[in-house]
Amino acid sequence: MNRREFLITSSAAAGLLALPRFASAAAATIDLYSGSDANIVDLWNNVIRPAFEKALPGVALKVTDAGDNNGLRAIADRALAALKTKTDPQADLFEQFDPRLPSGGIDAGLWVKFSAENIEGYDHINPLAFDTPFSLPYRGSQVLLAYDTTKLDPKDAPKSWDQLTAWIKANPGQFIYNRPDKGGSGGNFVRRAIHEANGRDPKKFKVDNFTADFATETLTPAWKILNDLAPALYDKGAYTAGNTQSIQLLAQGVVTMVPVWSDQVLQAISQGVLPDTTGLVQLSDLALCGGFSSITVFSNGANKDAALTLAAFMLTKEMQEAIITEIGGFPAVSWDHISDDLRKKYADVIPATIPTFPGGDWEKAIADGWYRNVAPGISRT
Repeated sequence: MNRREFLITSSAAAGLLALPRFASAAAATIDLYSGSDANIVDLWNNVIRPAFEKALPGVALKVTDAGDNNGLRAIADRALAALKTKTDPQADLFEQFDPRLPSGGIDAGLWVKFSAENIEGYDHINPLAFDTPFSLPYRGSQVLLAYDTTKLDPKDAPKSWDQLTAWIKANPGQFIYNRPDKGGSGGNFVRRAIHEANGRDPKKFKVDNFTADFATETLTPAWKILNDLAPALYDKGAYTAGNTQSIQLLAQGVVTMVPVWSDQVLQAISQGVLPDTTGLVQLSDLALCGGFSSITVFSNGANKDAALTLAAFMLTKEMQEAIITEIGGFPAVSWDHISDDLRKKYADVIPATIPTFPGGDWEKAIADGWYRNVAPGISRT
């Protein structure tokens, strides 16, 4: 795969000049809360916000970093309480949140239900992206394996879980992943081990089927797999502190292969953080997890209508192409709604499937179980 094909172009900047002007709306300030990484918050502040405010004069967008999923859950709990008392939740829209939380929120009517009737461009969304009608997908990403092609010939790059684990053991010290609670690349490597231990069936895990007993039953075999790999990892069982640190070790030549987020690695290659000799591969027996980040809109938000306009704005061609060119992400719309040049440029990384793993109580159980059973000597701080 030609690494230069991943260079981020200037087409997004040019496209922003042609953004459609949405119908005028009453003056409002949309309160958006994000639980994503800093690069996504930067995307919203530096690219999306100015384009949206230009297209819709009189409507402002305030982007707040909620820190993580726990921060968003606290705000959602507050909003559910506000729904019951018919008061302002002081939030209009979430970026990257599962509307199945808090429990009972959907049944109570906390979230707006999306459809072609209230979102222009809804019929352009990639069928792979749909999860629930209460979340509107707007960007995608997936964990891949990045490797140094000067050390590993692309024809020998592992393309199945068995090949990957065999390569790790045959090349001790040349693979590392980050702690699962410190970044999704390592977290989804751990989840791939969980899928492997459970018949490679992602549908087995749902946000609402968690119980402590079921978690013990399904996670315990995965800890055995990961413990078996640990002695062959870098420094005989070291783990990085985040997605970026894994990329840095690969860039420095310390290791040969690491799991990476597709958007972060494409951006790293385009910016010269990683060399053009960086290879990318995905497992073909069952891909590593990823998913589509979505927008959820509060039904009781003071600026619900403006928030829905913002949600639709994110499905425009210009914004979807900005997802690709600015952060190396996948569009939420089908690729036939993306310009020909971008579709051809990224043909080798267009996903056929994107396995997912639920959050909620599963997230805590996986992190707690990994520290307790795989890396008991590592501090969580």
